Order: sequence, then C-alpha cells, then structure tokens
Amino acid sequence: MKYVKRVEDVMSGWPDVSAHPHRFGGTEFLFGAAEIGHVHTNGVVDIPFPRSVRDALLADGLAEEHLWVPNSGWITFRIRCEEDLDHAVWLIRLSYLRYVLKAAADPRKVFEQESEQLHLSPRFKSLLEPFVPMTAKQVSAEPIPA
Repeated sequence: MKYVKRVEDVMSGWPDVSAHPHRFGGTEFLFGAAEIGHVHTNGVVDIPFPRSVRDALLADGLAEEHLWVPNSGWITFRIRCEEDLDHAVWLIRLSYLRYVLKAAADPRKVFEQESEQLHLSPRFKSLLEPFVPMTAKQVSAEPIPA
C-alpha cells in the first residue's frame, strides 16, 4: 500500500527515530528503545498513549480501540485514503512528542512549538502538559520544602 511507504518515509525523517521490522508485519518506529508506533502492511497504524490521551482520542472519534488490547493505552487508526495519511502522521507525532520532550534542552519551548504545529486543542495540550519536564531553572525556582 503506497500510504504505508509514505508514513514510513515521513517518520524515518524525524530526529532520533529508527525504523525496524515489526514482529507482526510492517514497520515499527522507535525513539531510543521506546516504540512510538507501528504501521502494518495493510495500512493499520497502532500507537501507544497514556490512558488519558487514548481515552480523549477515542471520545473525539480520532482513533479506534486497539483490536487485540482494547483496555490499554494503545489505539488503532486505519489509513484508507490520502486524508487518512495526514491524520496517521498527526497521531504518531503526538506519541513522538512525549519522548522528544524528555530529551529536549528546552522542553517548554518544544512543547509550545509542537502544540502550535499540531494545532492541539486546549484539551489535548492539558493532557500532554504533564509530560513536559521541568527544567533546572524551574526546579530551582520552586521553594524547598521544610
């Protein structure tokens, strides 16, 4: 399927992402050792999220429950047409963002830039906010408990 190859090409161009054969067919994408998602040869994309993000994606109709592990943080999205391709990349970028924030020198700046680029709603920004690490400056500005 041509869409699968295009998703693979986009994701392989992201910093710190590596592509590997997936054990159930297709390609999985890793940020370091963490899987940010995988795409099967039939166009099914599976992506892990924290439960809060997964629940919001399902509630807004932006993804489906994962077929094999429906009560987990995993979601499924099916690429059927050109428009689905952009949405699949958007979903995977959400997963990628959590790991990029951990590695960023200025995670707050990266979060604001990515939130704008991804056109995140206030709801999704608030769900992803806990994944923005505090910088050393933010930590030192907090009062030390007595």
